Amino acid sequence: MAENPYLCDMKEYRLTDWLPTTKKEVDLRGWDELDVILFSGDAYVDHPSFGAAVIGRILEAEGLRVALVPQPNWRDDLRDFKKLGRPRLFFGISAGCMDSMVNRYTANKRLRSDDAYTPDARPDMRPEYPTIVYTQILKRLYPDVPVIVGGIEASMRRLTHYDYWQDRLRPSILVDSGADLLIYGMGEKPITELARRILPYTPSSALQPLISDVPQIAYLADDVVAGEEDVLLYAHEMCLQDKRNQAANFRHIEEESNKYEARRILQRVGKRTVVVNPPYPPMTEAELDHSFDLPYTRLPHPKYKGKRIPAYDMIKFSVNIHRGCFGGCAFCTISAHQGKFIVSRSKESILREVEAIKELPDFKGYLSDLGGPSANMYRMKGRDENLCHKCKRPSCIHPAVCPNLNADHRPLLDIYRAVDALPGIKKSFIGSGVRYDLLLHTYKDPELNEAARDYTRQLITRHVSGRLKVAPEHTSDRVLRIMRKPTFRLFETFKKLFDRINQEAGLRQQLIPYFISSHPGCHEEDMAELAVITKRLDFHLEQVQDFTPTPMTVSTEIWYTGYHPYTQEPVFCARSKQEKLAQRQFFFWYKPEERRAIINELRRIGRQDLIDKLYAKPGQHPRNSR
Repeated sequence: MAENPYLCDMKEYRLTDWLPTTKKEVDLRGWDELDVILFSGDAYVDHPSFGAAVIGRILEAEGLRVALVPQPNWRDDLRDFKKLGRPRLFFGISAGCMDSMVNRYTANKRLRSDDAYTPDARPDMRPEYPTIVYTQILKRLYPDVPVIVGGIEASMRRLTHYDYWQDRLRPSILVDSGADLLIYGMGEKPITELARRILPYTPSSALQPLISDVPQIAYLADDVVAGEEDVLLYAHEMCLQDKRNQAANFRHIEEESNKYEARRILQRVGKRTVVVNPPYPPMTEAELDHSFDLPYTRLPHPKYKGKRIPAYDMIKFSVNIHRGCFGGCAFCTISAHQGKFIVSRSKESILREVEAIKELPDFKGYLSDLGGPSANMYRMKGRDENLCHKCKRPSCIHPAVCPNLNADHRPLLDIYRAVDALPGIKKSFIGSGVRYDLLLHTYKDPELNEAARDYTRQLITRHVSGRLKVAPEHTSDRVLRIMRKPTFRLFETFKKLFDRINQEAGLRQQLIPYFISSHPGCHEEDMAELAVITKRLDFHLEQVQDFTPTPMTVSTEIWYTGYHPYTQEPVFCARSKQEKLAQRQFFFWYKPEERRAIINELRRIGRQDLIDKLYAKPGQHPRNSR
């Protein structure tokens, strides 16, 4: 064990403390047969932030014999897919914690040189679309064994979707992969129910009668009788014929994914129908605690020896305290995958995880994050939850904060204080993005306003590691409305507050804003004005990205179809590589090598005024800037 850099000077672990990954490890447990075999596009890190480990531990807690094959070799004689034989119940497949194509390519479709979820960041350890590749291999080798797919890649491709990397509309990933079932969203409850329903050695052909009513799954069916409450989407072929049909479909998909009590969705593909059952209700606190409290080693598997896994290094001293996000950002898949309803862990479960982190050998007393999809949504929900059960708004805070939202920051402050009071904890930082619109909103309840002020001060003075991340995303109100983000004036207000609190506390900390270029609705002039505004605020931007269309977001549907799904109005999109690069360059107006190209572009579009604002020197006549 000493060869593993993550195990130095630590209590001795046995190989059987991890889920088995090889026949030898199965034999060490004395098993002659497995119930479930999981395949993952990621390295095996036995930690609650890694989906394959969570599913494996959840099934193990049900008394099942589970093995996990991480990053199987799909190029050779397929021995990784054969070495454990066939399971009694099913194979499970996850492409990994990230969409494989985002993981593999940049926004300009260039190959990335590293993979954060692979030992030593090797970029060649997973194929494109592992969900499809792994499933097709298993179906060739074991045609009668049920294959269940899940995770981000499968979840976001459960219905007809636009694929940016192939620049075409693709049907449900069930069609392309040949998988028998798809679990969408967070998979603990559906995978547990499926494991209880599927009888040993059930052939794929006999599966549907056993599982057709399980929530939060999707499957292909030959004969489906639509009910009055079902949502009937335009068929895949109709979406190929008319992009407006695809846009219209997406509105229904998003609305159903954001409802407490959703309806079943049906979509024809050829002669078959994709059936998407409604999701489970949000998990309870006890159910979420159970998932996080399972006996994870919190370490990479010993097979990786001296290799490091960058994604693990980023999160090993962090704690996820809730799931879900009600922000509803147009470019984000979090609510589509985790839901908009916040599910929070108990204080006791959070503190247990912190105690486990304290035992790690290289822990120095500093937690890198106490957060979640958004840093400050812990325990927030509707005052009258009956109203929430009827609501289908994609966001609880856009275009305005819902008056029914109980945005109380006191429970979160209580977590911070309880963690910081533990012996051995020197500092807990907040690495997740903060929703400053929740902090600056004026609530009718004065106690909520006071709690927001208290949280803001505590956050800035005690929980910032020198740099606080926030995501205004743009400066143009028109673009921000499409993004479902608040006006940039709110960010400017927060910056003034941040600077004032730092000055009062004698701190010199930075506010790090995130921005996106080439988002639907954004023109070059919007980017030039963003450069002028951020220059005025004395920012040299670092955290920036070019918009990348990913399946199942409003922004992607607009980008592909050219229409907003909710209004059917046309929206301008920068689609070509040249258009995208022309927008992105404005982030870096301060770099000498970008100056000439920016000036030429602004002259081309007739915006000498913006050239003057960016490049005129103090005392120089604006027109003399070069």
